Amino acid sequence: MIYLDYNATTPVDKEVAEVMIPYLYGHFGNPSSSHSLGREAKLGIEQARTQVADFLNCAPGEVLFTSGGSESNNTVIKGVAQTYRHKGNHIILSAIEHPAVIKPCQYLEQMGYNLTYVPVDSYGMVQVDDVKKQLTDQTILVSIMHSNNETGTIQPIKEIAEVCHQRGILIHTDASQSAGKVDLDVADLGVDFLTLAGHKLYAPKGIGALYIRDGIHIEPLIHGAGHEQGRRAGTENTPYIIGLGKACELAADSDSRKRVKQVTEYFYGRLQESFGEKIHLNGHKHKRLPNTLNVSFLGAVGHEIIDSLEAVAASTGSACHSGETLISPVLKAMHVSENIGRGAVRFSVGRYTTTAEIDEVIDKLKVYLL
Repeated sequence: MIYLDYNATTPVDKEVAEVMIPYLYGHFGNPSSSHSLGREAKLGIEQARTQVADFLNCAPGEVLFTSGGSESNNTVIKGVAQTYRHKGNHIILSAIEHPAVIKPCQYLEQMGYNLTYVPVDSYGMVQVDDVKKQLTDQTILVSIMHSNNETGTIQPIKEIAEVCHQRGILIHTDASQSAGKVDLDVADLGVDFLTLAGHKLYAPKGIGALYIRDGIHIEPLIHGAGHEQGRRAGTENTPYIIGLGKACELAADSDSRKRVKQVTEYFYGRLQESFGEKIHLNGHKHKRLPNTLNVSFLGAVGHEIIDSLEAVAASTGSACHSGETLISPVLKAMHVSENIGRGAVRFSVGRYTTTAEIDEVIDKLKVYLL
């Protein structure tokens, strides 16, 4: 299998798996226990917390471990809504957010909260002025993803954070897709909350983290005993937390990032060379994740292309319902035409992708399309 679906999930890095193993067997104690096995587990968790904090350029006490991106997003959105209900009931999000942001917001809408969906331009980018225009005295939270999972377009989070803070409004960014691909410095971004998902950066599925800026207190999503400084109940998933810490340490490797970018550029060059005007790039040409190519093959149907690529894993934003091909909500929000959108395929490469594999995929595409 040639794996070109790293934005969906990544394999667990061998170094990540290796550091987890001792905590599955020898260091199996409950981190809340006072005996030596418990203390060993607790020390491992705090080391991982420091690794994540170093990765994000924040203090270890600002890192909360969760079960993944969805829980982190739900914790922020529902927590802010409940804690700051006395200040207002208005939440702003972009039109291209992941369901893990859209769904909890829609849940709150049923509870009487007001939602505003900020549009994106043809590149899938939110305009700062559009956010600014929607801020009101009732706005308590703005949630804009750091980068889009389908197109890879990177959002102007730092600038959006500045206009939010000028009005005393909290800002959250889901950076699940960006982690390990571009720098994530919460001090530079100026965000109040940031979401990480372990399985997007070579850690296991079922582990994530949430950055909460020091001084901000929100109602926990999960109540129980006083785990995670009382912010998230439940015995800590020690082996997976250890794995996430190691994954964040490895993700800081700039050489690996450069190589991924080079492979992506090589891939796009081969696509242009092979198909010319028959392809259309969806998303921003430069302000995009260095591993992501969302390309429409004009005159073709995305999911049919995927089906034709034997032993190749990729994805498509289009869906087929009752014989009709529908383009993804993200491409629709970008006002991509039906003719272009229906031929979209997302290729996302990773640290194990080779140019030889890219050449093989190009050959397979030629057989089907030419």
